[in-house]
Amino acid sequence: MRSFCILQQQKQELYLPNRIIIKSYIMKIKYLFFSLIFSILYMSKSAAQYLPLYKNIPNYIDAINEEVITNDGILRIGKVSIPGYQYFRAANDTIKRPCVIICPGGGYGILAASHEGTDVATFFNTIGVNAIVLKYRIPSKAHQVNKSIAPLQDAQQAIYMARTNANEWGIDANKIGIMGFSAGGHLASTAATHFEDVKVTNPINTSYRPDFQILIYPVISFTSYGHKGSRDNLIGPVISEDQVHYFSNEEHINKNAPPAFLVHAKDDGAVPVANSINYYKQLQENQVASELYLFEKGGHGFGMKNNTSEVFWPELMQQWMQKNKIIDIKP
Repeated sequence: MRSFCILQQQKQELYLPNRIIIKSYIMKIKYLFFSLIFSILYMSKSAAQYLPLYKNIPNYIDAINEEVITNDGILRIGKVSIPGYQYFRAANDTIKRPCVIICPGGGYGILAASHEGTDVATFFNTIGVNAIVLKYRIPSKAHQVNKSIAPLQDAQQAIYMARTNANEWGIDANKIGIMGFSAGGHLASTAATHFEDVKVTNPINTSYRPDFQILIYPVISFTSYGHKGSRDNLIGPVISEDQVHYFSNEEHINKNAPPAFLVHAKDDGAVPVANSINYYKQLQENQVASELYLFEKGGHGFGMKNNTSEVFWPELMQQWMQKNKIIDIKP
């Protein structure tokens, strides 16, 4: 059965293909509850520092670290040349839990590290899922020999770290997924489609295939309907057709692609909804378990809460994770 569905609001009710009607006031209460939990958890973890992703950074030019951090309600990190990570463990016990590697968006120019990073990690903790927020490198010829592969190297290294530290970190090594927002969604989908093209050292033959992928208003393609800013920042200014096709991830889906959950708004003016739709179609054609949820409105960059809708999409993601046996019904 095809899992494509469209979110539509009619008279303050949400109609899903399985004919379940979710009342808007219930969704509001649940969102307020999750917001309170986020605030409590984030206050306890926001002071955490990013830990080094590598002992020796590959593809690295030693130059002045010009990293810039701004916060106007959204934490943005720019000019990242030294990659790192924050690990959010759901519980300090002996249970092996799923883990999601989160790639914030920002057009490969900055990282929107709070509403597309740490806020999301705290939500995952509330449903019993570990999370890693990835501070991946911003492509730069001043800091990388080959800037186009630096973010992918960092995503692959994060997968490697999660797998090789699974026992110590309380991670189920068979349930390590990758998630991304906007350009972070491009990075996540690149990791999910190019896992056989390993760009980092792999001394113990670890699998770099994510076990699932979660893509939120993602950049997928570098063709005509892609996002020019992300494309130019990653592979510009001189762009070859080979690079365009290599990083147009809808062209690289096969039957081994990880299961996928996607969210997009139909009125997204920055990253056209065709990115998610065409990726979803290729997943379906290759019989890869996948679901796509489309908001009528919401634009781009809404993070976890689309303020034009009563729908709290992370709850739908949680249901998808349960259905695909990534998490238990009751974490």
